[in-house]
Amino acid sequence: MKSSLIGAYGEHLAAKFLREDNYDIKAANFKTYTGEIDLIAEKNGVICFVEVKTRQIGGMSSPADAVNVHKQENIKSAASVYLNKWANGFDYRFDIIEVFLDGKQVEKINHLKNAF
Repeated sequence: MKSSLIGAYGEHLAAKFLREDNYDIKAANFKTYTGEIDLIAEKNGVICFVEVKTRQIGGMSSPADAVNVHKQENIKSAASVYLNKWANGFDYRFDIIEVFLDGKQVEKINHLKNAF
């Protein structure tokens, strides 16, 4: 499977995972001139800016390791745009969801809250 398809599949699985945990998905692939946020979700009055990383089982590093400082800054900048336009005054946090696949089968999903 191509990496772009793996990423899209992981984002789909992460959105489903969040919905099953009573999150309301506000946006997917939110793009600004400074960056993109994979998922924006809300639960209990907290806006969650979620970066989704999908990897096949057996990789050398954790999917979360791919969310480096530069990526975090881009996400924070995009989040600022969203907050100013649609969610001024809301509490918020930055999460990472790791999706682990074995072929096309979901092996495990980790939700890292307040990841950065």
